[in-house]
Amino acid sequence: MAVSGFEGFEKRLELHFSGDDPATGKGLRRLDFFSLEKVLHAVQCTVVSAVGNKYFDSYVLSESSLFVYPTKIIIKTCGTTQLLKSVRPFVDYGLTLGLTLCGCSFNDEVVYLEANLPNNLSCKKASTMNSKSCYKWHVFTACDEGCMVGGVGMHAGDLYTVEICMTELDGVLAKKFFRRFNDGKTGDSAGREMTEITGISEINKNALICDYAFDPCGYSMNGIDKNRYFTIHVTPEDGFSYASFECVGSVYDDKDEILEILKKVVKVFRPEALSVSTTDDGLD
Repeated sequence: MAVSGFEGFEKRLELHFSGDDPATGKGLRRLDFFSLEKVLHAVQCTVVSAVGNKYFDSYVLSESSLFVYPTKIIIKTCGTTQLLKSVRPFVDYGLTLGLTLCGCSFNDEVVYLEANLPNNLSCKKASTMNSKSCYKWHVFTACDEGCMVGGVGMHAGDLYTVEICMTELDGVLAKKFFRRFNDGKTGDSAGREMTEITGISEINKNALICDYAFDPCGYSMNGIDKNRYFTIHVTPEDGFSYASFECVGSVYDDKDEILEILKKVVKVFRPEALSVSTTDDGLD
């Protein structure tokens, strides 16, 4: 946990693969746990808790989260982790499963990515998006021309991602993410308690939640509901407090329902400042 400064905003990597998997339909989910741990070791993080359903697998990491779908990998890390070191191993593992990387999006380090991504990802775009707050979103996307649909995006579907970055959390609420000294609890049991007392369990009552509380403070969780996820990560220290929320929505969802979810999230933390980003399955 941060002791001398802001540990801060996550780095997010999303990799999309194409290819047939007629045997099982599981695709990337066939990667064994040892292979995943090997990649995460290079990134400098580990799995602390996990849960899955028939659609995808969800891992809470020592530094944020990992989601593995049959043809998609999403990994978020924070702190001093080296997220880009996961690109080449995941590409290589995908090839062993008959899957080819067809799309990638990431929040920075364009030169490194262009040097390490396969040549077939020829459609690339890098941009910096301003927000009404003092924060900026640095975004890089790349895709295979074969994955373009009408010139729009990697796989142009009906899903989109919503991310909220929150800073200067309410002091009273942030204290709920501190563990009592020598509480005798595991990270899993302490995490379940934090999920309940903070109101996070009310964000989506249908979700299967995998949560973890760090010692002496900090919290991470993944929630899975059918083929969608939401994830929360909290650094509660006074002076450097930060929380992030990410979820998946559909263009067919009731917009009021999405707004209610976002209101519940903000109520959990009551930040002084926040920035919201939405990303669709296209290149912008």
